[in-house]
Amino acid sequence: MRLVIADCSVDYEGRLRAHLPAARRLLVVKADGSVLVHSDGGSYKPLNWMSPPARLHVAPPAPELAAEGVVETWTVQATKSDDRLVIQVFAVHEDVSHELGADPGLVKDGVEADLQRLLAEQLELLGPGHTLVRREYPTAIGPVDILARAADGATVAVELKRRGDIDGVEQLTRYLELLNRDPLLAPVRGVYAAQLIRPQARVLAEDRGITCVTLDYDAMRGVDDSASRLF
Repeated sequence: MRLVIADCSVDYEGRLRAHLPAARRLLVVKADGSVLVHSDGGSYKPLNWMSPPARLHVAPPAPELAAEGVVETWTVQATKSDDRLVIQVFAVHEDVSHELGADPGLVKDGVEADLQRLLAEQLELLGPGHTLVRREYPTAIGPVDILARAADGATVAVELKRRGDIDGVEQLTRYLELLNRDPLLAPVRGVYAAQLIRPQARVLAEDRGITCVTLDYDAMRGVDDSASRLF
């Protein structure tokens, strides 16, 4: 990763146009080809950027730009479109590079994979008599998180999310339409399970006959101390 603090102006050219007048900024050049332009504000969000895949070309400025004080022209060209980021550098105050190596990635507590594993072990949360058919049940449009059998023998397809939005309801609806074409599975009922289900998603799910289940992740892990609660 390369970090450059420079006085620069920035122009984005492509599907839209944007201009940042000359100011002191942080330029972040990553190994994946992305280039980000930051100010000393705005939290984590860059002022402008080019996503990978992209190529960075650094060249001397055109004579008319050199006359204005530009010392380098950075052109960041997207490889899959005509979009490009043009950075005119007037002065470089810091320029450091670090080899960060391979990143192991963010490990989250309570991600969907954990919820899936715990719910597969605690299917009674869906109602008594449920049994597991398979986790990650394959379909032509992607795997269903959990496929189960209810006590009455009906097939149950479960879509799991940490936060349940409308998109998850739409996803489960597509799974149900496909699964109900299989005479060995039909009729298939849907369950939308999440730690938090947004009101709009709940209304849409219930309108489509999908059951909503709110999951208590701490209780599922066995770390919920109900004796210490005030309420």
